Amino acid sequence: MASDNASAHNNQDFQLSELFNVKDKVALITGGGSGIGLMMTQALAVNGAKVYICGRTAEKLDRVAETYSQGISGQIIPITADVSSKEEIAKLYKEISGKEKHLDILVNNAGIMSGNVVTTEAKDAEEMKRNMFDSEKNNFQDWDDIYRTNVSSCYFMSMCFLPLLAKASEHTKAWSGTIINTCSISGQVKTMQHHPQYNSSKAATIHLTRMLANEIANNEIKIRVNSIAPGVFPSEMTAGSSGANQKSELPKDQFESKVPAKRPGNDRDMAATLLFVACNTYLNGQTITVDGGYTLASGK
Repeated sequence: MASDNASAHNNQDFQLSELFNVKDKVALITGGGSGIGLMMTQALAVNGAKVYICGRTAEKLDRVAETYSQGISGQIIPITADVSSKEEIAKLYKEISGKEKHLDILVNNAGIMSGNVVTTEAKDAEEMKRNMFDSEKNNFQDWDDIYRTNVSSCYFMSMCFLPLLAKASEHTKAWSGTIINTCSISGQVKTMQHHPQYNSSKAATIHLTRMLANEIANNEIKIRVNSIAPGVFPSEMTAGSSGANQKSELPKDQFESKVPAKRPGNDRDMAATLLFVACNTYLNGQTITVDGGYTLASGK
């Protein structure tokens, strides 16, 4: 009989409600006001998590909280913060730690892309220099701004929130506290795609993820660090804007010849990926690529 009870208990562990349970988890998502950040916010909040979303524009965050909090079991709570500032990160930590005893999930999703398109094609070395050095559009400030938001903020946010994340692993199962960085397939392909600043910053984020996971584990702190590398998903970055509901759209027919999936990624694709990365306590130091097969087909 004891054996039967054990089997029944083991079967319960395989239920979806146990495998991907984020009910009552506390999460913080940077750049949660649109695009992929909003998809992640919904994935967690709809399934019972309390999700703090932060960004620089209060109006966007408030609109998300108002629009997507209806009829869900979790919560969406907006907080305005600029995560490219160490002072603002410290202030954000003080605010969250004043309200919560622990933080289960930190998603470093805030990211920017340069508006400066770099022409990489050239007939000779002189032309390549003109395109990629002489042009006023190519400057150190542009690279610095990209790296500050896309890479440095992941580092400083992660380090600042370590104590709250560590308490999550003490509060629930070991290694349940987790950091998830949004990188990109742009950091995996070898082509610059006409924005070397952005692509190299995303490659840096991928390696930073692995380094953070390693150092945290070496110090015997039970916090996992992983990253998600999306392909093309609708966002303000890829579509150029978002609607009144803070969602963006991409024309499907543009992708029929580019991606084996023959479409851009959607909300459900990102939600499923996030729940897997957040809930699998044996996943650490990894980058999960979700791109519809783009990197297989592009040869890049």
